[in-house]
Amino acid sequence: MARTSHHAKAKVNRRRAHLHRKPIQVSVCANCGGATLAHKSCPQCGTYKKHAKKAPKAAK
Repeated sequence: MARTSHHAKAKVNRRRAHLHRKPIQVSVCANCGGATLAHKSCPQCGTYKKHAKKAPKAAK
């Protein structure tokens, strides 16, 4: 015996409409003006909220 569907595809797709991936939010470093992720130290200059937290990564 075949199992019947108890909900429509449209209803499932409406429920899942908010599950899409959101773009990454990139902010500007206050010290050097480089692109950095929110709530993370700057990969170019190593500062977080205008305080030197760590040494920047060496350029390869």
